[in-house]
Amino acid sequence: MKKKGKTMGLTEDILSKKFHMIYIVSCGEGINAYHLIQSVLVQFPGNDITVVKVPHIRTESQVEDIIEKAKATDSLIVHTIVNRDLRHFLTFRGMAQEIGTIDLMGPVLSKIESFLDDAPLEQPGLYRKIHHVDLAQVTAIEFALAHDDGMNHEDLAEAEIVMVGLSRAGKTPLSMYMAVMGWKVANVPLVIGVPMPEVLKRIDRRRIIALNINLDQLKAHRKMRQDNLGTSDMYAYTSKKDISLEIEAARRYYLTQGYSMIDVSNKPIETSAEEIIEMITRRFKAEAHKR
Repeated sequence: MKKKGKTMGLTEDILSKKFHMIYIVSCGEGINAYHLIQSVLVQFPGNDITVVKVPHIRTESQVEDIIEKAKATDSLIVHTIVNRDLRHFLTFRGMAQEIGTIDLMGPVLSKIESFLDDAPLEQPGLYRKIHHVDLAQVTAIEFALAHDDGMNHEDLAEAEIVMVGLSRAGKTPLSMYMAVMGWKVANVPLVIGVPMPEVLKRIDRRRIIALNINLDQLKAHRKMRQDNLGTSDMYAYTSKKDISLEIEAARRYYLTQGYSMIDVSNKPIETSAEEIIEMITRRFKAEAHKR
C-alpha cells in the first residue's frame, strides 16, 4: 500500500507540471485520439499547447525515441496502442522518466474484455482494414467541396475533370456524385457576359466537360430555386426567352473553346456520370486519375 501511495504521489506530481506539447502516440494513425484531445483543449481557451501525432508505433525502440523527445520538451504523452506489452512498456518508461502519460486504449479494452470474456486480437490498423477506408475517395470529396461553383479556381489544374455549365444545369450534384466514386471534380459556372477564369486556358481541354440542358428543364430547375429562395425579383433568371438566349450563347462559347459537351436533360445523375467517366477514361487511359 505504501508503494502504491508513493506511485500515486509521483503521478500527481508529474501531471501538475506545466507542459506545452502533447504527443499523440498510436499504433495506427492516431486520428481519433487527436480529435479527442483537440475537443478537450478547446475547453481551456488561451492555452498554447501544440498537439503532434506520432503514428505507426510498433516497437519498444520507437517508444524510447518518443520518451526522449517528450523528456526534452516537457511534454505529455497520450497513447492509443492496442498491444498490451507495448502499452505497458510505454507507461512504465514514462513513469521512470517522470513523463505524464494518458492511456486511452487500455482501460476500454480491459473493460470490454471482461464483459465479453474474450481476449482482444491486439492487431494495429484492424479498423481501417475491415472498413476499407478509401483515402482517395475522401480526398476526392474534399476536393469537390472546395472547388464547387468556381471556388478556389487558382488550383483548378489539379482537377481530373472540370465541368462548366449555366446556373442550375446540375453541376454540383454531378460533381459530388463523381467525387464519391473517387474522381477529383471541379465545376465552374458560366455566366453570360462574365469572363471565365483565366486558368481554364491552361488546362487540358480534354478534361473540360460542358453541360448542355434543354430549355424546359433548366427553367423548371430555376423556378424551383426561385421558389426556395422566396423571391420574385429574378425574372430574367426564369424568363423563357432569356433562358433560350443563355443556352444558345453557352453552346457557342463551348464550341469556340473546343469543350466536349454532354446533354444532361432528363438523365439520371448516374447516366451522366458514366458518360463523362467513360469519355475521360477513353482519352487518358491509365493517366485518367492524376494521383
